[in-house]
Amino acid sequence: MHYIALIDGEPGAYGLVVPDLPGCTAMGKTVDEARANAVEAVRHWIEVTRASGRDVPAPRSIEALTNDPDFIEDREASLIVTEIVAVERLGRPVKANLSLDSGILAAIDDTADRLGITRSALVERMATERLPDYA
Repeated sequence: MHYIALIDGEPGAYGLVVPDLPGCTAMGKTVDEARANAVEAVRHWIEVTRASGRDVPAPRSIEALTNDPDFIEDREASLIVTEIVAVERLGRPVKANLSLDSGILAAIDDTADRLGITRSALVERMATERLPDYA
């Protein structure tokens, strides 16, 4: 899932809100830092909402949001409209069969060995850290 977010502020102090997740906000010294912090904020917001037995709203499209008067008002005050990927930790590992170049796999294994973690843990860490870059 990808949620639309609004970013405003100035260098050294950016704020981000996710209109579809009331109260879900993040901050950062840079736009990139605010976006990275928003991934954690969205994850935490979803976890807390589900733990309380409430439903998580589905993300609206930019087209749907532009028909929302509150979004239009907030958009006018914002510098940037962006997407934030919702990366949930569901607590249940799933086996996946991936095909990778042998050189890349060797580099993954070497790095995992150096860090003292498994190949799967390293791939999960890399995906969690980098998925927001592709939102």
